[in-house]
Amino acid sequence: MRHFGHLAPSERQALFHHEPVEFTRESTARTLAVALGATLYSPATRPRLADDVRRLARRGVVSMVLCLEDSIGDGEVAQAEENLVRQLRALFLEAPGATRGPEGSAPLPLLFVRVREPGQITTLTERLGSAVGLLSGFVLPKFTEDRGVPFLEALTRAEGEHGVRLFAMPVLESPELLHLETRAVTLAGIARAVDKYRDRVLALRLGVTDFCSVYGLRRTPHITAYDVGLVATVIADVVNVLGRDDGTGCTITGPVWEYFRLSERMFKPQLRSSPFRGRGADELRAELIEHDMDGLLREIQLDRANGLQGKTCIHPSHVAPVHALSVVTHEEYSDATDILRPERHGGGVLRSAYTNKMNEVKPHRSWAERTLLRAEVFGVAREGVDFVDLLAAATHEHR
Repeated sequence: MRHFGHLAPSERQALFHHEPVEFTRESTARTLAVALGATLYSPATRPRLADDVRRLARRGVVSMVLCLEDSIGDGEVAQAEENLVRQLRALFLEAPGATRGPEGSAPLPLLFVRVREPGQITTLTERLGSAVGLLSGFVLPKFTEDRGVPFLEALTRAEGEHGVRLFAMPVLESPELLHLETRAVTLAGIARAVDKYRDRVLALRLGVTDFCSVYGLRRTPHITAYDVGLVATVIADVVNVLGRDDGTGCTITGPVWEYFRLSERMFKPQLRSSPFRGRGADELRAELIEHDMDGLLREIQLDRANGLQGKTCIHPSHVAPVHALSVVTHEEYSDATDILRPERHGGGVLRSAYTNKMNEVKPHRSWAERTLLRAEVFGVAREGVDFVDLLAAATHEHR
């Protein structure tokens, strides 16, 4: 699979200076953590779940979570488990190669299951049989050291028993993490658990909706997670402790964007008109604003600025914006490659090739390395190509 693989080769060639590389579920954890991109959640109760997975793969979705937790009612768990097993078995019969679909179809996304209890990892992997090969791992809810370790132990056992590689994606969403008096000790415990099972933890996910619920809050479509003070402090502390770029940190993904339909607007649109003007994209801008996507675009940018990669999504319309804004711009690529040239290892300061900023070699080295990894997975845009072009191309056939 590859990002923007649903576009025609000629379209990709026109858009990319370096096209996104192909990857599989067997790729390195470092690559897959970045490649997650927009991870789309779907309730496991959906009656045509296998068809949904195939259809969404054709639309450019490369990672999905099939949810047995908060997206379904407590009384629906047994039904959801049965449906999940049946649908994954059907997918496996069509695609025993795990990452490919039937002949001529799009490769299947990276598939994860969000469970409620550790025992579900054991029972589901047993019931799936050979179809467990379709899974890339499990999403672990309300993760703390005490609650999380049993999940990680169950995942490790299942991995050994079935001979497949399974990753964990813990969700950080517990009240202990939000409350100031317990935050530091909770973060320290999570760090210990993650370090112990480092080879199995692909990424940490942020449960911002649960954070808000502790105080009875809910952000509107015009307010990002970073505008909610309580949430912003937790994100900062999570990145501070768990997202360090010194070999101890993990990939941390951006919080969910809850909105996908028209709502009455109180504030002016946040999406400037100038990037769209004069290029036949005015209609795209109007559609993004109409469906409150301008707030999503702003939050994606803030995710990146705050050290987060990818995003949890609950609607297919959110996928293309996340991926379009994940592509490395030609300017970013130019800066990153300049900083990492062998002759720059001694440090120093240089003017960027775009002559609009200072690149200080030592302080910007980690940024440059992360940028080139993102460039490998999401590609590098051609000079003069920006997110408007990428978004228009990615959404054209679905609008």
